[in-house]
Amino acid sequence: MTDSPEPAAGRVRWKRFAAIAAPAAVGAGALVFMTAQGSIASSFAVSGSSFKVSADSLTGTGFVQYGGVDASKDGAKHPVQISGIKSAQIRNMCQSVKVGPFTLRLTAGTGAKPVEATDLVLDVEQLNADAKFTGIEIGRDASTLDKGPSGAQGTAGMFGQQASKIELTNVRQVAWATTAGTFKLSDLSMKLGDECF
Repeated sequence: MTDSPEPAAGRVRWKRFAAIAAPAAVGAGALVFMTAQGSIASSFAVSGSSFKVSADSLTGTGFVQYGGVDASKDGAKHPVQISGIKSAQIRNMCQSVKVGPFTLRLTAGTGAKPVEATDLVLDVEQLNADAKFTGIEIGRDASTLDKGPSGAQGTAGMFGQQASKIELTNVRQVAWATTAGTFKLSDLSMKLGDECF
């Protein structure tokens, strides 16, 4: 009996690709749709994978920030910095997530109209950006934060900060979860590609 020949390097096994990518694309599409409709609760078990988000700029009003912990369904804990923004505009947004050997990439706000979000809450593991805050309060008890989305408060005694306005440029973040009351994605494109950064 002879061994079957090895497949040529660089070839895609389309059945295997479809088996991996189709559920991810459907799930990501459903997540985007439900987030845009405001039907996702602010507390849920996160997936076992973080995702990357980049943007040329994010401007918003009603900003709060405090610490928290996201939990995966398997019980793993992920320390995060929770950032809440009442109203935000995002330009040239990219979101990418690894799905097995592939990367699912979503872009929006690449044209004249920015991405628009209300009651935006980001559970961030890492953030790099240039930042400008207006009317900032640093060191406020997280349970008393009142400038952000409704309910965006931390535990009593925990460090918190808030500002009337936030301006971020050259944004690069790794996050575990994002929720919003509304999420309007202009020029939306979702396809396989490279990571955002």
